Amino acid sequence: MFNIVLVEPEIPQNTGNIVRTCAATGAILHLVRPLGFEVTDKYLKRAGLDYWKDAKICFYDCFDEVREKFPSSPFYFFTTKAQKNYTEAEFCDGDFLVFGKETKGLPEELLVKNKSTCLRIPMIGETRSLNLSNSVAIALYEGLRQTGFEGFKTAGNLHRLNWD
Repeated sequence: MFNIVLVEPEIPQNTGNIVRTCAATGAILHLVRPLGFEVTDKYLKRAGLDYWKDAKICFYDCFDEVREKFPSSPFYFFTTKAQKNYTEAEFCDGDFLVFGKETKGLPEELLVKNKSTCLRIPMIGETRSLNLSNSVAIALYEGLRQTGFEGFKTAGNLHRLNWD
């Protein structure tokens, strides 16, 4: 299972979508305060639908708390400033995928201290960034792909028709 860390997320709908993604993948969500919303926010709950009960969510007062709790775990920092693409990383079960707030990303001091594990999701032109929940899904599913989707349902059935 992967770990998703959101450092000071600001938009409740993004976090709600990420809760749903975590519930669907078994990833643990780590939220670092301050949050730009209340966890009782109706938009947050709406975006997460009824998946809140299926997601494991942990709260921290600062990013250092997360690092101290998991000192030997690999952390990957997602930023538009990285030189290395996310597809170049070799993800393993248990890795921490770290994302910053929607308006500013991760603090530059954190990025400089961890430059060897900073990753980017490529974009064309002058695009500043992708949506936070989309970025989390892209990175998480790359990690899951690399680890073989172990324990995942990888095929389904149509509702009314057969594939044959």
